[in-house]
Amino acid sequence: MSKQESDAAKKSSTGDDEPDDWDKRIFSTGCADENAKLTDCYFEKKDWRQCTAEQTQQQQPIDWSTSYHGLGTARFPKEVVDILLQPVNPSDVEVKPDGIIYLPEIKYRRILNQAFGPGGWGLVPKGDVVVGEKVVTREYALIAEGRFISQAQGENGYFSVENLPSAVEGCKSNALMRCCKDLGVASDLWDPVFIRQFRKEYADEVWAEHVTTKRKKLVWTRKDVPLAYPYKKTN
Repeated sequence: MSKQESDAAKKSSTGDDEPDDWDKRIFSTGCADENAKLTDCYFEKKDWRQCTAEQTQQQQPIDWSTSYHGLGTARFPKEVVDILLQPVNPSDVEVKPDGIIYLPEIKYRRILNQAFGPGGWGLVPKGDVVVGEKVVTREYALIAEGRFISQAQGENGYFSVENLPSAVEGCKSNALMRCCKDLGVASDLWDPVFIRQFRKEYADEVWAEHVTTKRKKLVWTRKDVPLAYPYKKTN
C-alpha cells in the first residue's frame, strides 16, 4: 500500500468515527438515549415488551394525589440535611396564650426554600376539603425534588361561612408544619426538655383581662412581647 493510500484510509477511518449532521440531529432528539436504555434493559431482562412498558410508565406524569413515588428511596445530601436539622432559633419561636410554642409558617417555608430552592418542593392535596361544624380539614403531601416525603392532615377552625376560604388556607399551613416533622424541621418544638427550658428563659405566665368580657385568666406570653389583643396585663 502506498503512502497516499495509507493516508486516505486513515482519513476515511477517522471520518467514520466523527458524527455527521444526521447523527447530530438524532442525538439532539434524545432518541439515541432512549434506544440505549432499551438495549440495556433487554440485556438485563430479555423481554422487549417489559422494557417498553417500563419506559412508557416512566414518561407518564405522576399523579401525586394517589402516588407515593420515591418514598424512602434515598437520603438527602449532607448540605440539605444540615439545613433541615438546624437548631431552632429561640427568637423565632412564638407562644400562644395557652402556653403552646410554635414556629410561624413562613419560617418553615424559608427553611424548605433554603434546603431545596424555590420550586424544588411543594404541597399536593391528597383529598377533598372536609367541612365540619366548626373545623375544616384537608390532607396534604409534601413533595421535594420529585419525591414523596410526608403526608399529614391539616385542620383549622372557623366561626362563619365568610371565614371558610381563610380556614381552608389555614389547613394547608397546618399540614405543612406537620409534614415538616418527618424531615426534622424545628423538631425541638416537640421536645419536652426544650419546651420547659424555653418557657423558663423566654416566657412568662401572667394574669390578663379580656378587654370585652372583663374576665381574668392566666395566659402565657413572651417576656419581650406585650400581650396581644384581646388581652391586657392586669394585677
